[in-house]
Amino acid sequence: MKIVTICGAGIGSSGILKVNAERVLRKLGVEATVIAADIASVKQVAADAQVILTSNEFVEAIGKTNASVIVIENYFDTAELSTKLEGALG
Repeated sequence: MKIVTICGAGIGSSGILKVNAERVLRKLGVEATVIAADIASVKQVAADAQVILTSNEFVEAIGKTNASVIVIENYFDTAELSTKLEGALG
């Protein structure tokens, strides 16, 4: 499974989201590759992704995709991440 975290520059908030998503996935017992990327490269990086994690501001820019786009309100809230990832993966 491939999960991509998206933010404006691909460094700050997507990096935080990547680390927290990896923690949640370990707790859930789900094996996945998690990649942090910027919005400009989303089409290439997420072409084969099953899930894209991002904030509401980037949903429109992501556009049409085969991946499940999950909006995360609080990148530090592992409970929110866990609930939303379980919903998308279940």
